[in-house]
Amino acid sequence: MNFSLKRVNAIVLKDWKDLLKNSYILFTLLFPLIFAVLIGKLGLEGSFTTFPINFALVISGCFVQAAMVAEEKEKNTLRCLLLSPASTIEILIGKSALSAIITIIVIVASVFLSGYQPPSIPIFSLTVFLCLIIYITIGTLLGLLSRTVMETTIVGMPILMLFGTGSLFTAMVDNKIFSKIISILPNAQFDEILLELSKNGGFSDVINNLLILVVWVIITFFVTFSTYGKRRFDK
Repeated sequence: MNFSLKRVNAIVLKDWKDLLKNSYILFTLLFPLIFAVLIGKLGLEGSFTTFPINFALVISGCFVQAAMVAEEKEKNTLRCLLLSPASTIEILIGKSALSAIITIIVIVASVFLSGYQPPSIPIFSLTVFLCLIIYITIGTLLGLLSRTVMETTIVGMPILMLFGTGSLFTAMVDNKIFSKIISILPNAQFDEILLELSKNGGFSDVINNLLILVVWVIITFFVTFSTYGKRRFDK
């Protein structure tokens, strides 16, 4: 089956109409912006300046995507989509495109409101792009595993704690294994990359961090793709 941009566009338009009717998702998108405003007003520096960006990736990219997929399941429309002529790639791209656009808008707004100045636009953009794929893919997986929109909050809470604020726990929990796990998470790699760039580091200084993010992209996409295939025929 050939890739059809029309089918992808139809899925995106449907999600856009559903999004405008969903006050839960629209309200959720405000949280990263609120933190960005607070950080900008208080003039906080260091890791605080990048927190709204990481938070936007988790909230907008992961939770919004999970809620949109779970809403399809709750309304019993996802099964029809899975059994439609649209291919797996078309559905995954179509279901992810709107979340990606919204997340990018929220990130740009968060950067502006917090006053953060990316030290290297190309590497910063590449890092955000890789993290965006990871979080949206995880969000799709959470949506497939959840039965309702509200259940995504329960299922996704550990994701929010680890991926959103995991670095804060390392200072509170004195455990080498736990610290090692936290250190390889996408948000930790994101923070390390921006920290290195703020010290006038170049691409060679963050290549290992970027490769870890690429590994995350491959793993999350494989798991989500496999789960999608199984859910196609689940009752």
